[in-house]
Amino acid sequence: MSDAPEVIKFDQLKERGVPLMFIDSILPGHNRMNYALVGDTASENPNYAPLITSPHKFQLGMAMCPPGQGPAYHTHDYIEAFFVLRGTFRFHYGHDENEPSDFVDIGPWDLISLPPKLWRSFENISDEEGWFFAVLEPHEVFEGKDPYWSPKVQRAAADAGFHADERGKMVKPDDFEAREADMRAKLNAMIADTKPAR
Repeated sequence: MSDAPEVIKFDQLKERGVPLMFIDSILPGHNRMNYALVGDTASENPNYAPLITSPHKFQLGMAMCPPGQGPAYHTHDYIEAFFVLRGTFRFHYGHDENEPSDFVDIGPWDLISLPPKLWRSFENISDEEGWFFAVLEPHEVFEGKDPYWSPKVQRAAADAGFHADERGKMVKPDDFEAREADMRAKLNAMIADTKPAR
């Protein structure tokens, strides 16, 4: 590890987004731009690389979700915590892989910590772009399947041509590059004028 600080400027971060990070990212209601800050952040897309690559004992990610968008129903084998930076997010959660049983809304400066194996999905319920910061418990990258998707999500993604292998890595459709370029253009148009609240 370097003996000098490592810095990520927001304008630099905005240029490094991955629009199709997971098999659900192509589905209506689940479009978002994901960013890797430090370490692995569970991406199914192998092009997702962190800006800070020196070893850390944690993983940090960030994402922008347009209104009405957010991750589909899934779970992990490790703790995942989210700190909302902008917007209001509704977190649905439960122990049934098919349907959540409860929800909670959190806004800027609120944090939610989700235990391993608790199923969750969440969406930006505000009228502006929603941003969140994610902290993941240390874990071996793809030592087991990661993430686990609800069967309903897997079927919808398969209908759209997106699959994940037994470890959770994305099996890209033949037209992946074109579809990713379309999604990137759509999301970058929203992000272009974004300034962090200070």
